[in-house]
Amino acid sequence: MLFRQVQFSIASHAAWAPGLTTPSEWQQWARAPAAIAGDDQAPVAAMPAMLRRRAGFLGKMALEVAYQCVNGQRNIPTVFCSRHGDVARGMELLSNAVQDEPLSPTNFGLAVHNANAGLFSIARQDQASHSALAAGNATVEHGVIEACSLLADGAASVLLVVVDSSLPALYAPYLDRTEQPHAWAWLMVPATNRAVRLSWTAVQNQSEPNSDPEQMPGSLAVWQFYLNETPMLERPVGQHLWRWSLHG
Repeated sequence: MLFRQVQFSIASHAAWAPGLTTPSEWQQWARAPAAIAGDDQAPVAAMPAMLRRRAGFLGKMALEVAYQCVNGQRNIPTVFCSRHGDVARGMELLSNAVQDEPLSPTNFGLAVHNANAGLFSIARQDQASHSALAAGNATVEHGVIEACSLLADGAASVLLVVVDSSLPALYAPYLDRTEQPHAWAWLMVPATNRAVRLSWTAVQNQSEPNSDPEQMPGSLAVWQFYLNETPMLERPVGQHLWRWSLHG
């Protein structure tokens, strides 16, 4: 088997979810995870009100952790990751179209996958590069690879933002796990003595449950691994085995 890997260190981190807004609350969750639910909106107090009002429920979670993680630093490339994106806003647009109602240009513009990255850049008047990606249940892993490629190209640090939320009931028959509202962020820097390593390899005939509502979303599994300082986490996704480990 051929293994490939990237490694990095984390200069700062942040997380936010309904009912989980402080580091101590997240540590308690990591030790004894419970399903996350609720519709409380992240405050995003650091963002100008005019732009903050444009962000939806999912966007405010992403922006809240982004602001917390950079803590005023500028010129930092950002990678925003979400497996599903703002599906609720997209469903609203589709419902309006089916009912032959006019579509909101604002909702249309903010339904795209990189909308929150754009809002973050505009609000901070920061012209550093930003990107947004989705890669199914391996979205976090691909986001880390993208961020590490920016570090390899010379970036001093890269902001990784991971966000997802519950999906509309219409999608229930198609879910492979129950999604939960949450966002977390890492300010990634080149690897030092204490580093996170992500390695992966292709595996044939790998067993991965097609549908397991009780299984934790991949992004939360990685966050729990980090908070608990678990030595290793292995995640089979499709035809790849992803292996997370802590070193130093």
